[in-house]
Amino acid sequence: MDTFLINNILWLKAFHVFFMVAWFAGIFYLPRLFVNHAETKSTDVAQQLKGMEKRLLYFITPFAIFTLVMGLAIIHAYGYDWFVAAKWLHIKLSLVAVLFVYHGYCFKLVKTFAQDKNTRSARFYRIFNELPVLILLAVIILAYVKPG
Repeated sequence: MDTFLINNILWLKAFHVFFMVAWFAGIFYLPRLFVNHAETKSTDVAQQLKGMEKRLLYFITPFAIFTLVMGLAIIHAYGYDWFVAAKWLHIKLSLVAVLFVYHGYCFKLVKTFAQDKNTRSARFYRIFNELPVLILLAVIILAYVKPG
């Protein structure tokens, strides 16, 4: 690989990690808002949480998209042969797909709370909050250790 391509890949990786960190900051915080929303009895607090949930979700969504775009650009830069050989990457991409489903489900939850139709407990949202943490751990291990 020539120096120009290596430098470009490093820039892509830097932006990929930046966007991923920004995305995850929000994807970790949003379910905590859901916990608070599920627990509150105050309509004033519920109204405030509705606004916070919607703004946060719409704020972090571009970071999710840019994370994906940078990741695909990295794959493109390394090339098809590398992609086929990198079995760890296929697992990572499967987990990333789960994260995008999770993110999409958050849109449904924000709408459910906005319409005052939530029927789930705060405990459900506490557990729901742990899923992206576990997936992130697996993704980081796959990306840096590249097992198998």
